[in-house]
Amino acid sequence: LQLVESGGGLVQPGGSLRLSCAASGFTLDGWTIGWFRQAPGKEREGVACISPHLYSRTTYADSVKGRFTISRDYVKKTIHLQMNSLKLDDTAVYYCAADTTPVPGICTMEVGGYDRWGQGTQVTVSS
Repeated sequence: LQLVESGGGLVQPGGSLRLSCAASGFTLDGWTIGWFRQAPGKEREGVACISPHLYSRTTYADSVKGRFTISRDYVKKTIHLQMNSLKLDDTAVYYCAADTTPVPGICTMEVGGYDRWGQGTQVTVSS
């Protein structure tokens, strides 16, 4: 199983980006998926997560509430993170992660709650 992120890049403050997470050969539907980020010199932090599709629960970090949206694309079998109104502080490497043995209805943003990780995609917000 390999998670692959895409969609990162350079954007001006106030702009938008959409990140995607996919797994070759897997649908991700039955797993909890989380998005995390890590800025230089800082610890990895949870940004958003979405529980398995039967429960459809999402959770967001306070710093991104109202600006970021996590969602499942059942056609493309991917998880998206739509990021709007980006700020300089959003600059980081963004990772998607999967909890392949999820607890029903639980969506955690703790790093230790995930057992599969992607390689990350860089998001840079700069004027």
